[in-house]
Amino acid sequence: MTLAVAEPTLDGAVGCGEPVILRERGQREVFCGLTSIIWLHRKIQDAFFLVVGSRTCAHLLQSAAGVMIFAEPRFATAIMEERDLAGLADANEGLERIVDALLARRPDIKLLFLVGSCPSEVIKMDLGQAAQRLSRRFLPDVRVLHYSGSGIETTFTQGEDACLAALVPEMATSPDAERALLVVGALAEVVEDQFRRIFATMGVGPVHFLPPRHAAELPALGAGTRYILAQPFLADTARALSDRGARRIAAPFPLGAEGTTLWLRAVAQEWNVTPHVFHEATAFGEQRARRAVSHRRERLSGLRVGFFPDSQLEIPLARFLSRELGMVPTEIGTPYLHREHMAPELALLPPGVLISEGQHVDKQLDRFRAERPDLTVCGLGLANPLEAEGLATKWSIELVFSPIQGYEQAGDLAELFVRPLARRARLEV
Repeated sequence: MTLAVAEPTLDGAVGCGEPVILRERGQREVFCGLTSIIWLHRKIQDAFFLVVGSRTCAHLLQSAAGVMIFAEPRFATAIMEERDLAGLADANEGLERIVDALLARRPDIKLLFLVGSCPSEVIKMDLGQAAQRLSRRFLPDVRVLHYSGSGIETTFTQGEDACLAALVPEMATSPDAERALLVVGALAEVVEDQFRRIFATMGVGPVHFLPPRHAAELPALGAGTRYILAQPFLADTARALSDRGARRIAAPFPLGAEGTTLWLRAVAQEWNVTPHVFHEATAFGEQRARRAVSHRRERLSGLRVGFFPDSQLEIPLARFLSRELGMVPTEIGTPYLHREHMAPELALLPPGVLISEGQHVDKQLDRFRAERPDLTVCGLGLANPLEAEGLATKWSIELVFSPIQGYEQAGDLAELFVRPLARRARLEV
């Protein structure tokens, strides 16, 4: 038996303003989609995430969420034993016993997610039917939904995409065509509050966020709903919203002073906000953000930065680093390139920059070793080996866990790229 792997292909041309796209397929090095639970369980305050998986899944969540040891988390793993995997026991009966015990112990749960994993998908356990069956039992007190967090074919941020896409069918249909704004993507509460204030000053509203802070706050959808993505990895959620009649507002993502202003301006134009009102709502925040970023520009300007594919944040981050901090992207790796969603970002990248879509980790490692960028943004599995080879690295997962969107966080976002270089400089003394 042999394995046929397609050769890398190039798309795009140098010198015409278009990025160079290198498509690769091979070995990948990414986190499992289950890790998205770590930030989602803190976002939806009355939801619980029950992973149906193995002890390995449980260990992954425990190690990834080690900071939660002093609080009772809103996630757990229904561990599939060898008898379940071998088909010697009824896994559905075991799952229902666990759900009964969980809801009896935690009456605060209003939304329960059954999260599929690699083991549950390999043995073809139908968690969709299990969720429907349990919902019929526990509604109206508890709604039970299902999505896949398996890492077999996905990256770790796609766990959030699958979760939010599972919520869309549960959203009611708006009876009229009145405009409403839906901001899509899990954001820190402080960032949400900042955006709410700016939208209110511009006269934009009503404004809703997906995911909401509580399960009962799911907004209605209709022909008047306009949605804007706050995260770049939500392709399935966007498709589900558009299928329900909502219309997407295209914009760069709200990273840095420039990205946040362009993101907000796209909404303002949809609401016919006058330039004067928009300036009044955003000028102070943008000035503060630019000042905060400028304090880090001297340390980063002219340095070369490369991205391994991991979170799908790579292209917006490269735009921010190149345009606001003067860094030079050598290669921007991304797991998937959604050309429609990324079109506003691609237009702002340096001409001829190399973007690699997908991953052949061995070949990419060879390119980075030859290029030796001043800073490499990569996953945890690659960071230590690359550090041992003398390359300064930045953990990409920290950029997902940290609040980095909006004006007030622009300086903090820039600082995240200064820290590994400052640490290396201290160690070299």
